[in-house]
Amino acid sequence: MTVTLGVFDSGLGGLTVLRSIIDLAPGARVVYFGDTGRFPYGSKPPDDVLKYSLEIADVLVDRGAQALVVACNSASAVALERLEEHLAIPVVGVIDPGLRAAARATQNGRVGVIGTVGTIASGAYQRAASRLGLALELTCAACPGFVEFVEAGDVDSDQVHVLAERLLDPVRAAGVDTVVLGCTHYPLLARTIGDVMGREVVLVSSADETAFAVRELLGEPAVTRDTSSEHEFVTSGDVSTFRRLGNRFLGPEVDRVECHRWS
Repeated sequence: MTVTLGVFDSGLGGLTVLRSIIDLAPGARVVYFGDTGRFPYGSKPPDDVLKYSLEIADVLVDRGAQALVVACNSASAVALERLEEHLAIPVVGVIDPGLRAAARATQNGRVGVIGTVGTIASGAYQRAASRLGLALELTCAACPGFVEFVEAGDVDSDQVHVLAERLLDPVRAAGVDTVVLGCTHYPLLARTIGDVMGREVVLVSSADETAFAVRELLGEPAVTRDTSSEHEFVTSGDVSTFRRLGNRFLGPEVDRVECHRWS
């Protein structure tokens, strides 16, 4: 039996999580919602992000989602608990898996977390570390502009590198040996971030860890490849742009893309 997953993000960044889900749980059918028409989430008030998350969750459930993956750190930071209360299906976020992976990777206990303004201001990573009992010294830094570059398809220009050097300076100064990419867009900038941080610093993406959590949730049947599974992609923005960049960042799976208009 094929399980349908609903996955959403403010835009294209959640495709990094989706790539891992497709690889690790290939039997699942996915409906992905990229809310590019209301992008970005990181600079918006928490109440707006919560409202958007609940609206998208309802759309995905109406499309048959049997579990929800919040492939957006901003939404995970402010809406995860409300989504769990609102929905009668399992909900998986990206913050806890990323922190657990960082705790396993660090040697000196000093971990950097980079994310959007909204995610960093929320204190979600500090609260999660405390809740999970992780003895980590966190240095958190907002990286405004990173998401916008990714959504424009620019992940390796000189402008991105200069911005990264400026924004990551406090994280480097803290002597971290591990950095959590606390936004699902950031793995697409991993080469630039890695160049700035240095080869000795481990970059942790929550994508694989979240996919492992999804696979565990779905159970062994979902791991069996089912070539009949067809993924659906929905965007509230421009369909042609989503398809073009989706093919670049995810692959040929981004075929059928529908437009959703908010009333």
